[in-house]
Order: sequence, then C-alpha cells, then structure tokens
Amino acid sequence: MGDSICKMRMLGGHTGSSCEDSATISLIMVVKLNCVSVRTTSVTLLHSEELQDFLLRRIYFKFFGTLRDSLSLALVHFYPLAGRLRWIGGGRLVLDCNAIGVELIEAETESKLHHLGDFSPSPEFEPLIPSVNYNKPIHELPLLLVQLTKFSCGGISLSMSISHAVVDGQSALHFISEWAGLARGEPLCAVPFLDRTVLRAGGPPRACPRFGHTQFDHPPLLVGQTTNDGERKKKTTVAVLKLTKTQVERLKSKANEGRASESSRAYTRYEVITGHIWRSACKARGHVSEQPTMLGVCVDSRNRVQLPLPPKYFGNAVLDVVATARSGELMSKPIGYASSRIREAIDKVTNEYINSAIDFLKSQPDLSQLQDLHALGSNNGPFYGNPNIGVTSWLTLPIYGLDFGWGKEVLYGTQGPMTLMVTL
Repeated sequence: MGDSICKMRMLGGHTGSSCEDSATISLIMVVKLNCVSVRTTSVTLLHSEELQDFLLRRIYFKFFGTLRDSLSLALVHFYPLAGRLRWIGGGRLVLDCNAIGVELIEAETESKLHHLGDFSPSPEFEPLIPSVNYNKPIHELPLLLVQLTKFSCGGISLSMSISHAVVDGQSALHFISEWAGLARGEPLCAVPFLDRTVLRAGGPPRACPRFGHTQFDHPPLLVGQTTNDGERKKKTTVAVLKLTKTQVERLKSKANEGRASESSRAYTRYEVITGHIWRSACKARGHVSEQPTMLGVCVDSRNRVQLPLPPKYFGNAVLDVVATARSGELMSKPIGYASSRIREAIDKVTNEYINSAIDFLKSQPDLSQLQDLHALGSNNGPFYGNPNIGVTSWLTLPIYGLDFGWGKEVLYGTQGPMTLMVTL
C-alpha cells in the first residue's frame, strides 16, 4: 500500500459548545500521511477480512458515524484530550482545556489487508497512521488524532496518535477502552480522575531535592566522541523478535541463579528480558569494555506515592529512571548482573524519591534541555541511542480484545519509530 493509492475523503465536522459538555471533532482531508514523532504513542487495530461483505459503503458510513458520535461522548468525560498544550516560558507547558477538539480522519485505499503480509512493522503501515505536523506551533497541534481506513477487501484499520506529554500508556488505554464501550452502546465503566494536583501539578517546590536524579543528566556519549550528532542522524529501523515461553523461562532461570540472596524476590520478566536486550545491544554495537551505558526505564508511580493515586488517574504518572553500567561488565558478567542493575533503578522509586524528583524539576529555572517532545531527528533534548537504550514494556496494559462493535481485532500494536519490539 503506497501513498499514491491512499485517497481520503472529507465528511464535515461536529462542533461542541464547551470543554465540559462536549468537544469539537475536526474531520480533515489528508493526501500524504507520514509517521509520527517519537514522543507520540501510535496504536493500530486491524479487523479481519471477514467483514468484506458486511462493510458495504452504506454500512461503513454508519461505522464512521458511530465512531464519531461515540468519540464525542467519550471526550465529554476525557475532555483534556480535546484541549491544547501551550508554552508558558522556562521550557514549561500548560494544558488548556479549551475544547478546540481532536482530529478524526476517514481514509480509504485500494490495497487489501493481505498486502501487509504478517503485519510486521514496516513503511507500509505509515499511511494508516495520522501524521502530526510539528512545523506548527504546539498550541495548534491536536492532542489526539484518529484515523479510520477502509481497505478494498472490506477490512478496516483504526489508528490513534496520542500525546505522551498529556497521558501515559495506562491512561491512553483507559480512554480507548471506554470509547470502545460507548461505541458498543454501553455506559461509561470508570470515570477518569482529572485532578492533577494529586501529583502536585502547578504548585511550587516543597523542599530541596533529597536524592541525586541522574535520569535528568545528559546520557553518556560513545567513548572518544564529543557529541552524539552522528548517532542522532542515523535512520531508525524496526525489528520484531519473538521469544517463546520456554526461552523466557530459560532466561529467568539463568538470571536468578546469581541472586545475592535466596530470600530476595526473583527477577521479573521485565528485568530479565530487558537485561538480556541491554547486554545484547552492547555486544551488537561493538562497545569497548570501558564504555559507559545508560538504560532508560519508565516506572508507573501510581501505587508508589503515598497516598496512592486514584485507580483511574488520567494523566502521565510515569517517572523515568536510569540504570547505569559499563558495557564490559554487562557483557562479561552473567545476565543476573544486568537484571540487578535494573532492579536497583526501579526499587529506588519510592514516595520520597518521586517527590524529590518533582521538587528537582520544579526548582529548575528552565526545563528546555530536559524536554524530549521532538527528540527524533532533532539535536534537542536527551538522546537514548547508542551507547544507551530505553526499554518500555506494555506487558501489563490491557491492549487486546478492544471491540468497537465489529468484533475482535486481527492485530493490535504500536507502529512508530521504535528500534525493537519483543513479542512473547
């Protein structure tokens, strides 16, 4: 499926009156679609070709109308997504709940689902994903873009791009699952908790940071290099590596052989697989033994603060932390060493540490150098390419079985500028 055969149709718009009771959904015509930035989460659902006869054009219009109307209903409750981000100086952003709306795109293509092969991530997916024009001012960019694409065989794809500055994975999936329920004609299951002051949004620092926060330092450079400009310019490629249950259990067994104490809890699946990826990346990159390397880890703070955040807190409650080591140690020592470094980074995320990190950020006069909204293809913000790496897990997210009224999907996954995906 190429750009030249992906044609779009504009259907019109739906406008709401206020942020609290409705939201504006903009329907736009798109001729050429491109992939999204590294700081945008993109998810795609593909439905089976069994819909070929069912998805006649008249029925397809009904589907689109259902998605549009249910999205409008969902945004009544999740109204921050209909707002816009705005710079307020000092590298800081504020979320305006101004009900400008989200973008809903309808597209159709002459291609068929089987043209996508085994659905491995590839450039063929790019026209299916709504693109974000980062040449526009940030206050003009929608926080949510949705695209429904109809294939000539009767299959459909539904793709979403959601700002990571506004929500994390848990919140994004909460929104999508509630939207799917509304599309099926069901009532809202769980109302989002929208008060961000529970994570001290908007307030001043309470104290001096109590901990060192190396996650906000510049990541290491390759030995002998003075900048990472060359690494930033390299093209990102996508690979899917499948690990069987047997392989995962074997890795866990090897990692836990070297635990310091039998009474300590066993290393988790994430700690083991991530440690294996980290070690393998150092080997594949040909690092010298003394090469410093940093691993970025996203930790959900919802249950780590006191009192824990409400179960349906809607926002970004993830705190980035880092594990550090020298490549020679990772490559020469057993896999349990890499897992132990990751465990150490995760375990330090306590209530005190989270509040210290918040105080650290609030005390900074300018956060510009810490922003990584547009890190891909840019020289601004932190860079986790060679000799560093970041590993994000979706293992605990309810990403499968989302039904918008047309049955179970064939594929649900991320499509975007990520280096590696591991499927279990």
